[in-house]
Amino acid sequence: MKKTIKTFKKIGTKETRQAAEEITVEEKDDLPDSLEEHINELKSLLHHTSDLLIDDIYVGSLKAKLCYIESICDSSHIYEKIQHPLNTIPTVTDKNLRLDSKRELIRLFSSAQLQFSDNLKEAGKKLVDGFALIILKDSEPYCFIQVKGAETRSITEPTTQTTIRGPKDGFVEDLSTNLSLIRSRIKNPNLCFQKYIIGEDTSTSVTIGYMGNIVNDKILEEVKTRLEEIKTFAIFESSNIEEMIADKTFTPFPLIYNSERPDSVAAHIVSGKIAVLVDGTPFVLTAPATFNDFFSISEDYYQPFFMASFLRIIRYFSFVISLLLPSLYVAIITYHHEMIPTTLITKIFSQREGIPFPAVIEALAMEITFEILREAGVRMPRAVGQTVSIVGGLVIGQSAVEAGIVSNFMVIIVALTAIASFVSPVYNLAISTRMLRFLFILLGGMIGFYGIILALIIMVAHLNSLRSFGVPYLTPVTPFIASDQQDTFVRLPYFMMFSRPKYLKTKKETKQFNDNSPTPPVNKEGQQ
Repeated sequence: MKKTIKTFKKIGTKETRQAAEEITVEEKDDLPDSLEEHINELKSLLHHTSDLLIDDIYVGSLKAKLCYIESICDSSHIYEKIQHPLNTIPTVTDKNLRLDSKRELIRLFSSAQLQFSDNLKEAGKKLVDGFALIILKDSEPYCFIQVKGAETRSITEPTTQTTIRGPKDGFVEDLSTNLSLIRSRIKNPNLCFQKYIIGEDTSTSVTIGYMGNIVNDKILEEVKTRLEEIKTFAIFESSNIEEMIADKTFTPFPLIYNSERPDSVAAHIVSGKIAVLVDGTPFVLTAPATFNDFFSISEDYYQPFFMASFLRIIRYFSFVISLLLPSLYVAIITYHHEMIPTTLITKIFSQREGIPFPAVIEALAMEITFEILREAGVRMPRAVGQTVSIVGGLVIGQSAVEAGIVSNFMVIIVALTAIASFVSPVYNLAISTRMLRFLFILLGGMIGFYGIILALIIMVAHLNSLRSFGVPYLTPVTPFIASDQQDTFVRLPYFMMFSRPKYLKTKKETKQFNDNSPTPPVNKEGQQ
């Protein structure tokens, strides 16, 4: 029985369906048993999901099935990449002639697009990864073609690490886009990417990037080993990977750097570090990390070195203020009155008359209140979040002072501490400071400066014990590396930064060859 059918009956717009060629083929009333069996097995593997579409297609005169997941694949891509090329295969109506469908598919589609397999589980994984499947009866049963076309967020400016001068693009949730952002900055064949699939249920793509001619092979092997040893059911964000590959130490301090700025990640890769990119998140990890990394930002290298050094010192100073200022105030008010001038201490105690709580309770109450306001401002809708946090802080602070619950000086201390905590360029470090602040306040309220100094000694000893993939956390301060001081607390001029960090032990240590400072040109008279 012969009849005329349309090969594009479900996919594409009305115009593309009308433009589809009508071909005359000899069609059997029933599908071949083998083809029907493949379809049933595939449906069973995907639990009869409703977004699995199965269409009838023809490879020449041979009947086949096209399967794809509608929620992942773009229908226009299906038409352009599969249906339209298949329409160019000549129809063979002579039963004595046999069309080699596999050869025709290889001819139509490039090797990068086309893959063959007879593994049913692999077929299911390919479907959910954005591939379309062509099931043939006279060749290997499954043919995969990449047609992924899901909507992705466009490249925008980073929201957590903004800069005044520098690139304005940031990573997005699509892994391939993030890789291209790094490639566009490092146009070097030595830039390598290696892909891993992690998560038994989610099958999340995780990619590491590094410079093959620079990276320390021991650190690279350590990163690879830790990734390969991850056994988990799901990965949704790079923080899941961070917790699983970081050194197993209970610490509030982050041991792996994270950023959503492509220029910052590219700079770390070129310096000899390893980037870890996770599909579905704009935050990229770089390792190993040191304590100093969390005070440096990419803008430090886009500003004059005097300005960059000044701002970096401000960040260190703000860290100290955010960590110690409330506890120092509580210790002085409670135990060490002689530490401040008489005039000032008189004003402070005159304002504290009638306050029903000791200074330590007052500080803890104000800090907790501010943390609640900060969290409310972050979680509320963006249109009202900032207003609520600002108005709430002003109203509550003013009302508490007027009610005689807290003093004006305590409000000033808490406000200055909060502002200093926002200076931290990396959110993870700011969270660590906020948590440790409460411990310092308690110790300062119990035993004064002795408690604060004791906590500082314990904190520094703890920092000194930390490692990030074998690299001491406080390097290059301890152990002290003289050559790395060119980019630690201050930044030297770019033309004086000759080498990569010594603690990474990279294959190529030199990164700057011009060791002469530029001088003004000499005119014909020999004058500058």
